[in-house]
Amino acid sequence: MVALTSAGLAQTPAQTLSDLHLNITPRTPAETGRIAEVVAPTDDFTKAEPFEANPGGAATVRARDDADAFSLSSANISFQDELQFKIGNGLFRKLWVSSPSSTLASDGLGPLYNARGCQNCHLKDGRGHPPDAAGQPGGSMFLRLSVPADDNAERTRIEDYLAGTGNPYRPTRPDPVYGGQLQDLSVAGVPAEGRMVVTYAEEAVELSGGEIAHLRRPTYRIEDAAYGPLRDDLMISPRVAPQMIGLGLLESVPAADIVAGADPDDADGDGISGRAQIAWSARYDKPMLGRFGWKAGMPTIEEQSASAFSGDIGISTPLHPAPSGDCTPAQHPCIKAPHGDGDARVTEIDAEGLDLVTFYSQNLAVPARRDPADPQVLRGKQGFYKAGCADCHRPKFVTARMQDRPEHSFQLIWPYSDMLLHDMGKGLADDRPEGLADGREWRTAPLWGIGLTRQVNGHSMFLHDGRARSVLEAILWHGGEGRTARDHVAKMPPDERAALIRFVESL
Repeated sequence: MVALTSAGLAQTPAQTLSDLHLNITPRTPAETGRIAEVVAPTDDFTKAEPFEANPGGAATVRARDDADAFSLSSANISFQDELQFKIGNGLFRKLWVSSPSSTLASDGLGPLYNARGCQNCHLKDGRGHPPDAAGQPGGSMFLRLSVPADDNAERTRIEDYLAGTGNPYRPTRPDPVYGGQLQDLSVAGVPAEGRMVVTYAEEAVELSGGEIAHLRRPTYRIEDAAYGPLRDDLMISPRVAPQMIGLGLLESVPAADIVAGADPDDADGDGISGRAQIAWSARYDKPMLGRFGWKAGMPTIEEQSASAFSGDIGISTPLHPAPSGDCTPAQHPCIKAPHGDGDARVTEIDAEGLDLVTFYSQNLAVPARRDPADPQVLRGKQGFYKAGCADCHRPKFVTARMQDRPEHSFQLIWPYSDMLLHDMGKGLADDRPEGLADGREWRTAPLWGIGLTRQVNGHSMFLHDGRARSVLEAILWHGGEGRTARDHVAKMPPDERAALIRFVESL
């Protein structure tokens, strides 16, 4: 086993973080060396790199020119698996209804919820967006809620795990009245928790060449709180639903390869100090590398899916069996409301249904690149590297060899993310810790597919709360470890900056 001391996780074995659930075949020394050469950053910007046009490896699909570009299955799955994918798609698109209902396979919604189905937030398997107008339900955006944690079992387990590593665990817990997120919708007879209200203040940013960009700075508040006053120490964090493509490939990257890129103390002095997130796995009952969510708070796609069923829709699963979802004991109307388990149904979606949704989520394919050899794209790629963007938005990984996931096994992929936590500065801070992440840290968002966002979702709103209305605005919000790259882009000659944006939009 490999000690991951480079991540500040002293003597932590790679399997502990953990790849055991992936049924991995170990790499040979020769294979490891060959992979290191393949994923090394390029210094030749005169032509596209080999296989760069296929960011998802053999699972890549052709880039469609319609809104279904993110909704195709991995190109290399079997006929039988394609059937599983389509059934999972049906469950992902299902609109759940409240109990009691004659449609027993679809009841159990809420009683408090943010959406009636997965697709309602992950629109066309792509990105959500902020509310269109103040006072409207969030739809594909909601507020995470938490308060400082007292001693609890998870805190003790993770702190014991991290003992001696120098990594502080920053525990929080759901609000004792309002739970882990604000639900702005509810079934009949149960009051919704309240309304998320967002307002924006515009600010101008001067760029080189006399260009002016405009950023919008959001402010969030909760109105019409239905279950009593909000706590003074309540922490809130807005979250837009992220795109779904390539998740199974990200899950298949060996934990050791991700953690090897961490430099929590900035030992090399480059100003980049990415850190690995550690999350407690409900499935495997141990700490694992966090990979999914805006702060990498979930270790597997299954657990991310189960958490969303419970918190977003109020649907119980084998991992979160409470039929009342995110309701708390203080919310009596919610606790007492009818629910959809009982009789032959132990949970509102069973293990088989959760497996199908997980498989669907794992196999939403990454579209092929557009114009990777175009001269302007190549010029922008050079600027991307020169600015330091690739220091966090790591271009390449090779996935593990897996006996039970052939479609994801041993693929060269191009997610443009190191999957680590980085300090993004005060401007993007939510001041809400999550696991090892403090209130300024976020996981590097993968960039693959970003240029198809408007085509798929009808908007180009980026970052965790959709405040950025373009790729350029998203770059200009970078602070902290991203500040040097941000300033470099702001000072570029306008034509070089346009080429860089063209490159990003080709991903």
